[in-house]
Amino acid sequence: MAAAGMLLTGGASSRMGVDKASLEFRGVRLADRTARLLEEVADPTVEVGPGYTHLQAAPDLDPRLGPLSAVVRGFAAIQAMGWTGPVIVVATDLPLLTGGLLAWLAGHPSSRSVVPIDSLRPQPLCARYQPEDLETAADLFRGGTRTMRELLAAIDALLVGPEEWSLPAGHPLALADADTPADVERLRQVNR
Repeated sequence: MAAAGMLLTGGASSRMGVDKASLEFRGVRLADRTARLLEEVADPTVEVGPGYTHLQAAPDLDPRLGPLSAVVRGFAAIQAMGWTGPVIVVATDLPLLTGGLLAWLAGHPSSRSVVPIDSLRPQPLCARYQPEDLETAADLFRGGTRTMRELLAAIDALLVGPEEWSLPAGHPLALADADTPADVERLRQVNR
């Protein structure tokens, strides 16, 4: 395959009140659904978090440190598997994520990291990163950086608007994340 995959299931989930990965959405736990979609387009795959799925787990060192910490941890685990190519990073809180969007990321012809833009902001937790940019993430993290926003500012990622990704995604809300119980209810009302 053209990319490895990293599923992020850790984090504090403070606004949600429960672990997002264990939430059921239309009868399936978010972590299981996202793992299945990721495996369709990426190999090897790893889960960074407590081990909600059947994917090989790399425990998050400290969920309070945020997603950049998890990305660095996941990249180390993927490197240990012998992978040296691009990596698709996906958070588990995207209940309308589609296999089409992940396949589009995996097969994108750019030699740069590819980050979709949704609602006028980049979505760094559903993106494909080149290994050199993940090395930059590790360097930044060791230097005290903690946010994905700072990583995006430090790399030359290709930011791609919905006019390019929404058709392959097959759903205009494929990047809509669920951070609160109200978000989950709103997304449950969306037609498939």
